[in-house]
Amino acid sequence: MLALVIGILVVLVAVALAYGWFEAGWLRRRVVEVELEGVPPELDGIRIAHLSDLHLGVWGRGRRAVDDAVVWVRERRPDIVCVTGDLVSRRSGMRELERLLADVDRCYIVLGNHDFADSRDPFSQRIDPAAIDALEGVTLLVDEGVELELRGRSVQIVGVDPQAYADRSAHPQDVADTRADLRILLCHFPGIARQMPGVFHLIFAGHYHAGQIVVPFPGGRVRLAHLRARDVEGVYRYGTTALHVSPGLGTTFVPFRFFARPEVTELVVRSRR
Repeated sequence: MLALVIGILVVLVAVALAYGWFEAGWLRRRVVEVELEGVPPELDGIRIAHLSDLHLGVWGRGRRAVDDAVVWVRERRPDIVCVTGDLVSRRSGMRELERLLADVDRCYIVLGNHDFADSRDPFSQRIDPAAIDALEGVTLLVDEGVELELRGRSVQIVGVDPQAYADRSAHPQDVADTRADLRILLCHFPGIARQMPGVFHLIFAGHYHAGQIVVPFPGGRVRLAHLRARDVEGVYRYGTTALHVSPGLGTTFVPFRFFARPEVTELVVRSRR
């Protein structure tokens, strides 16, 4: 009898691990409309792709999710592409990152804590931000903003440095141009949204992987990787600011996802005046 019970447990564990391995590469492609107050009608309908937490350079099916996500973005040709950090977990992922982003237009990037080896992963490797900045067609934002024109209107994109965020010296509100018709903030950490509601129309963040390892139960779910986290995936509102938190594409620590599928998201801006 004991042998039977052990055998059943072994099978169940094997099935669970196989599913977690599969889900880590099972990409969700999502299009979300988001109403933004004060955005002029000329910008109604612009499309912004959001990718986060690629974690390239590690073994697992997360790389499959990243590949599929980038192919989808290339096919849809959005107006802007935003990538919110944790690009690589090992320096070996830099070559893959360069290949993936080679044909992605209007791509704006901020770094995450893993890019600086600031994590519990003992094998994490710090990358040189200059190597990211040197990628063709990519704009790395480090506590600074850039402006571009879309449909005759001005769009400002501001990026937060993760190290400045960690030591509380980041003040993106000081960079915000209130004259811009659409103000976008990129930060790896969703908590930035609670510090400045209303300053930016739209904030993009990642970091939490939607929990990565999630145990569902009736009426809720437990996110084992981030038990106390708020704003872990989807769209949240802080006054007139909309925060979008990406579930991310890669994995950390273990190459599995449970009930937290990787996702690439396209946000469609809707003007609400």
